[in-house]
Amino acid sequence: MSIAIKEKPLSEKEMIAEAERALADISRVRDGVGKVIFGQESVVERTLVALLAGGHALLVGVPGLAKTKLVETLGIVLGLDTSRIQFTPDLMPSDILGSEVMEQDELGKRSFRFIQGPIFAQLLMADEINRASPRTQSALLQSMQEYHVTIAGARHDLPAPFHVLATQNPLEQEGTYPLPEAQLDRFLMQIDILYPELEAERRILIETTGIEDAKAHNVLNPERLKEIQHLIRRMPVPESVVEAILDLVRSARPGVGNADTDRHVAWGPGPRASQALTLCTRARALYDGRLAPSVDDVHALAEPVLQHRMALTFAARAEGMSVRDVIAKLVKAQG
Repeated sequence: MSIAIKEKPLSEKEMIAEAERALADISRVRDGVGKVIFGQESVVERTLVALLAGGHALLVGVPGLAKTKLVETLGIVLGLDTSRIQFTPDLMPSDILGSEVMEQDELGKRSFRFIQGPIFAQLLMADEINRASPRTQSALLQSMQEYHVTIAGARHDLPAPFHVLATQNPLEQEGTYPLPEAQLDRFLMQIDILYPELEAERRILIETTGIEDAKAHNVLNPERLKEIQHLIRRMPVPESVVEAILDLVRSARPGVGNADTDRHVAWGPGPRASQALTLCTRARALYDGRLAPSVDDVHALAEPVLQHRMALTFAARAEGMSVRDVIAKLVKAQG
């Protein structure tokens, strides 16, 4: 019989000391990423917040906006073992998870050996995830939620920490398979990547077309990242923030008394959205050098956390509304 040992809460002085250490490390990570990725501060912030919160992120943007470069850079800067899978229609689940092969020794005895697939990495880049068939997409479901895979009835644990950063092209929809709602819900955030600002694009032109490109350098290690993720889960959340999260998520669901939501939302976010917002607001607060999240963090993260967990009604689409419009209206209603 095992007895669970409750972890001793940190004192205010200990929490401040740990937060200051974490903030210094996060600052070095930001600087390391900034040497390679120009502009896109919001994208970098949200992606790092997702990783610091211990989750997965879906990066959505047109080609050429450095989605792949961002993931590669994060892997180097954070010191994570990185793997990349280019999703294509002919990709099979075994190409991701791995497979058992039969081997024969010198005496003729045969046995099976499991050969790990590329999913056995601390940071997995799933490039153009919506190009693979639903059967192959589903191979990621168990790993993203339970952090292990089952092959031939045997459980194989994934390395820790384990994060999936998937990319998706919103333009080329021919020959793609939209991700099912259950899998979308596994992503902590959907991060939309827009075109860079003028000055950022000018810097890209100057610094990436010469003889030498800027290179990322390692500043952190997986164990330290896990410590920071653990610290974030121990950060206090004010009651006002908890109420703001509950109010926002519940107001995004049809059938709870909000007439606009009933008209515009076919189905809304579940409890996992509330969990995601709670974790992400803590991570964003620490990212900004604060010891506790605020309601402003909830509003800032509402769109990336909720947009892939909602679907519009036909009436809303006919009016030309988007999920972002609905979320912006709900956030505005909170004041």
